[in-house]
Amino acid sequence: MSRVGKYPVAIPAGVDVAIADGSLTVKGKRGSLSIPLSRLVEAKVEDGSVAVKPVGNRSSENWTMWGTTRALIANLIKGVSEGFSKTLEIQGTGFRASVQGSNLVMNLGFSHDVVYPIPADVKITTPRPTSITVEGNDKQRVGQVALDIRNFRKPEPYKGKGVRYETEVLRRKEGKKK
Repeated sequence: MSRVGKYPVAIPAGVDVAIADGSLTVKGKRGSLSIPLSRLVEAKVEDGSVAVKPVGNRSSENWTMWGTTRALIANLIKGVSEGFSKTLEIQGTGFRASVQGSNLVMNLGFSHDVVYPIPADVKITTPRPTSITVEGNDKQRVGQVALDIRNFRKPEPYKGKGVRYETEVLRRKEGKKK
């Protein structure tokens, strides 16, 4: 069983953490994020860090929420101070992407361009025509937007064409033999 919940989350300079009405709010230079706190855990701000501990008996639900809540708080603090980003690579002949206004326009080998409206809480850039960078404060939101873009054309195992994460390792298959 993981004991990640017992380690307090350090609060860096320039980040304010407030607990009120069953929710935890974090404000920093990149914005503000908040999460509702479960009734199974108790969070306290003390000595420049946030400490989380389970409430009541040692049931599996309390211990599960203990580690989960600590991880969520750590992600909020990192999000408002540094932010999160994911990079996607496009592979395939003629496949490319560009940002046009508030839309991401991708040529992915279909008979039409794929147009993805960029959400307000996420920033998408294309440093190269075959590279897409998704940045934002909320780790879950950045991951979900990157997944939505990847799902337009998942990488296929025979030629490797498609949209993949920068660090993704694709298992290639051998084609037909005569």
